[in-house]
Amino acid sequence: MSNPKYKMIDTKVHKVFHSEDYNYVFNKIDGRMARWGATLEDDPDFAPFPEILDIEVTTICRGIDGKVCPMCYKGNTSIGENMSLDSFKTIMNKMPFLTQIAIWADSTATSNPSLFEMMDYARNMGIVPNITVAQLSDEVADELSKRVGAIAISRYADKNVCYDSVKKMTDRGVEQVNIHQLISKETFSQVVETLNDIKTDERLSKLRAIVFLSLKQKGRGVSYSPLSQEEFSFIVRQAQEKNISFGFDSCSAYKFLTTVKDDADADLLISQTEPCESSLFSAYINAKGDFYPCSFSEGCDEWERGISVIEAKKFDDVWMNDRV
Repeated sequence: MSNPKYKMIDTKVHKVFHSEDYNYVFNKIDGRMARWGATLEDDPDFAPFPEILDIEVTTICRGIDGKVCPMCYKGNTSIGENMSLDSFKTIMNKMPFLTQIAIWADSTATSNPSLFEMMDYARNMGIVPNITVAQLSDEVADELSKRVGAIAISRYADKNVCYDSVKKMTDRGVEQVNIHQLISKETFSQVVETLNDIKTDERLSKLRAIVFLSLKQKGRGVSYSPLSQEEFSFIVRQAQEKNISFGFDSCSAYKFLTTVKDDADADLLISQTEPCESSLFSAYINAKGDFYPCSFSEGCDEWERGISVIEAKKFDDVWMNDRV
């Protein structure tokens, strides 16, 4: 795909975008990406389109064994709505330059009956979908293992639900299986337990990494408390000392950089850390098909209402909107 202003090459392994002042090379297999501007030394402040899309396909969630998680900032329950397959296709067709999508489903990946068709559609576009879940049946694990690039299993109170689901996916040959672990004062002991278990529990022997998610005090999360810098740094050091692969969401970038700023390899760690990228390199679209800079901004202040991607003639009208 090309026009006088850009060229895009899409192969089985790489997606390459080239233009005068914005370029990327994305590896579809391992998710590695290089981005530069007019020169290799130039680091663009934003992309002319979202590289990564978080797309919510349902607001229906029954939680773990029918009990919703107490810290869900979305506040999802068993009553909600599903995105239609047609809406999903419409949205995807307006964003041909995406490198990856993260599908926001429910804890068991069963609420939206079109989920697997959506994932197939993305793959047919050359975009390998990622997803976050919490409790998997064997049947759902079978279907997801055929489609996902990476999958995250959320860790809640019952660690066995998480660890069993991790093993179901690694047993099926999925290499990029991560644990999503909320970090807060209320879950601090759980975080430490998870780090210890990664080194001792056989079910986690093929785990790719643990990804720490900062608390969002919204929805049911308002009753939880953020970690102090000291507690946050303790978790980082524990992961480093145990030689555990770990990552964070962008919301954690400041605390992570504060932790490692005096380390011998600080420059390398800083170069690998992406601060908030919302509406700069990533976008969030909810189950109604409305755009928001990120999922945390939905319903807040000037983002009480999103911008309809379904109604937009082209995604440029959304991405370059004055509100963004």
